[in-house]
Amino acid sequence: MKKDIGFADVINLILAIWLFLSPWIVGITGLMPAAWTAWLTAIAIAIFAIAALAAFAEWEEWINLILGLWLAVSPWAVRVASNHAATMVLSLTGIAVAVLAALELWMLYRTPPRLTAT
Repeated sequence: MKKDIGFADVINLILAIWLFLSPWIVGITGLMPAAWTAWLTAIAIAIFAIAALAAFAEWEEWINLILGLWLAVSPWAVRVASNHAATMVLSLTGIAVAVLAALELWMLYRTPPRLTAT
């Protein structure tokens, strides 16, 4: 399937860059589970965003949705939820990635409105 514009993929790439740099920006490099989660997930999001920009495939959006959901719950999964900065960075970035992927999937599967004669 082909898509006209990759705005969500460009935003995902920007979010991946933010996520990769965020441990240094917000000062959580000493909190290794949060930092490694940010770095590794950022690399994965960036890879799939670049792949989607090169040639759109539906499965890339599903993977981004999964990565976003993982990132949103990761502060509790890796037990860093007590750190406010780590929780905000990981959760909010994850929600943004998941919402973008869900919107892309919705736009892919939505049915156009029917024209009715009046």
